[in-house]
Amino acid sequence: MKTEPSHLFYQSRQPRPFLDYGEGIYLYDVSGKRYIDGSSGAMVSNIGHSNPTVLAKMKAQMERATFGYRLHFRTEPSEQLAAKVAGLMPAGLDRVFFVSGGSEAVETAIKLARQYAVTQGQGSRWKVISRMPSYHGATMGSLGVTGSPLFTGAFAPMFEEMPKIPAPTCYLDRDNLSEEERGIKYAEMLREKILAEGPDSVLAFLMEPVGGASTGALVAPDSYYARVAEICREYGILLIYDEVMTGAGRTGTFLAAEHWGVSPDIVAMSKGFGAGYAPLGAVVARNDMVEALLDAGGFQHGFTYAGNPLACAAGLAVLEEMEAHDIIGNAARMGDVLKARLSGLMERYPFIGDVRGKGLLLAFELVSDRETMAVLPKDWNANVELVELAYERGLIIYSRRTRGGKEGDHFLVCPPLIVTEAQIDEIMEILCDALDAFAARHDLPVLEGALS
Repeated sequence: MKTEPSHLFYQSRQPRPFLDYGEGIYLYDVSGKRYIDGSSGAMVSNIGHSNPTVLAKMKAQMERATFGYRLHFRTEPSEQLAAKVAGLMPAGLDRVFFVSGGSEAVETAIKLARQYAVTQGQGSRWKVISRMPSYHGATMGSLGVTGSPLFTGAFAPMFEEMPKIPAPTCYLDRDNLSEEERGIKYAEMLREKILAEGPDSVLAFLMEPVGGASTGALVAPDSYYARVAEICREYGILLIYDEVMTGAGRTGTFLAAEHWGVSPDIVAMSKGFGAGYAPLGAVVARNDMVEALLDAGGFQHGFTYAGNPLACAAGLAVLEEMEAHDIIGNAARMGDVLKARLSGLMERYPFIGDVRGKGLLLAFELVSDRETMAVLPKDWNANVELVELAYERGLIIYSRRTRGGKEGDHFLVCPPLIVTEAQIDEIMEILCDALDAFAARHDLPVLEGALS
């Protein structure tokens, strides 16, 4: 199909076909070709595409009002969604601020933390410690806490670089520690950084409970989570969970925090929260924090579309659909199935070095040597090549480079949470075909008898 030159621009000149429509876990281009959305877009489409119940509820709201500015009106969808979200949070987190996306959510969480500290007479606290690598958004504030030179480098002179500690990449460690000891080791790096920076200057620690694209679904040892929370309490530091990718059921619980019984002080969510039906995110904080801000004159922050009634109607419909069909339970069950299938690939492909993740936030990493976890040659651009091989075959997966953003190739396999076991079979069949083609191009070993 011949088209006129585009006036749009995004990250690259990568050619892509026109999208025609979506249905469930599938997307169709205008030529009729079908693609399995094996990454839920960018880990967004949690309940699949074109859900008729959600669309009907959005249409009903569109017929009433599509916009009502939050300083002029309260709206039923925003109030109902806030109440629903508060009921799904750990005890004590019951005040909600709506935003339009993940970067806005992280920016909001940081500013809320800072303003709260000021109300408490702790104006010396302004540093937000985060991890390297990590990704927390594209605004200037969220770039300051992002641990990725790939995204921050050109803008470094324009924002305040915040302190970083190493992400708990235990799968790369070659030591004699147990998993529990490794978790404690990485958690204690937070204490060391707090002391190095000066406890009275540290405002918060920001972390993804399960890593996103920067670390490829990295899960820390269980011991890590409780120790980090203890250290934050010990020094009076706020604990912020970036659940932009993990929230709204992606890991098999509504918040990933639930896996470890952690109650953060602030939670940021987006992506699957609106599930692609409308730009939507949320920041949830403790009631006492919000009341302190309001007593001091209000939260000095906001976005035009915060609490948009159409977006909130979509978000409420998404959560109701999740509850009605046990979609989060399905994410847990199918996550176990998909992870087992991905782990099984290691028998066939010696160049798969690690499979990791939780629920349906899963990834595998390619290496040149599984024992040392040495990376594939950088100039192979495996992170691009394998994605394209899968795309040509009708499977969409998501890739990023793990080691400093410049090498180390991992691939996220994160289908919508409605995926069935039969559809996982489809995903694996195409993925194996793409891996076979990749191996053939680079003369990599494939153990033919390893998969049935």
